[in-house]
Amino acid sequence: MSKAVVLVHGAWHGPSCWQPLVDALAGVDVRTVDLPSSGTDPAALGGLAEDAAEITRVLAGIDGPSIVVAHSYGGAPVTQAVEAGSGVEHIVYVSALQLDAGESLLGLTGGQVPPYWREHDGYVTVETAEQIFYDDLTPERTATALAGLRLQSRSSLEQPVTRAAWREVPSSYVVCSDDRSFPPQAQEMLAHRADTVHHVASGHFPFLRDPEGFAALLRPLL
Repeated sequence: MSKAVVLVHGAWHGPSCWQPLVDALAGVDVRTVDLPSSGTDPAALGGLAEDAAEITRVLAGIDGPSIVVAHSYGGAPVTQAVEAGSGVEHIVYVSALQLDAGESLLGLTGGQVPPYWREHDGYVTVETAEQIFYDDLTPERTATALAGLRLQSRSSLEQPVTRAAWREVPSSYVVCSDDRSFPPQAQEMLAHRADTVHHVASGHFPFLRDPEGFAALLRPLL
């Protein structure tokens, strides 16, 4: 029996960003997590703890082994939530925050806010997403992705993880060599923590640029 695949999106996005990959994984039990830190209502946004709790809830509903695929910010709550004995047999970090205990996104940048962030009261939006996130996608996929952009809670981006799942569960890291939002050299600094490292010629969304190719990368783990 193949493993279930749990997909955890990054900041400003939602489960819909995974749809092309879900289609490419036809026949596989795929679950998508909807992180509370990302949404359309500023008053309802959660933080890192709420994101981790939602991942734990989704994992608890799986009867059997699974792998977790974490994209970008999604690596932080995955690192917080997954533990040995949870049924997760592998974590795939995709241009993601493979953090150690005590680290956070803004901690890694020394508190420096990326130039494409726009800060509001308790939440952050992103500008120039078409150039930063989707620069190598088709116009159709870019338009769909832009329509799905959401707000991101400020707290989720500064709260540190208190544990490191990759110290208990095997992991892989996918370095995106053409990423304009998370520089490849910064990815490499985190990728050394993984057991296996893959390099793909892609921007920040390799599973949107080439869903079939990304599905092929995952299949040996299933």
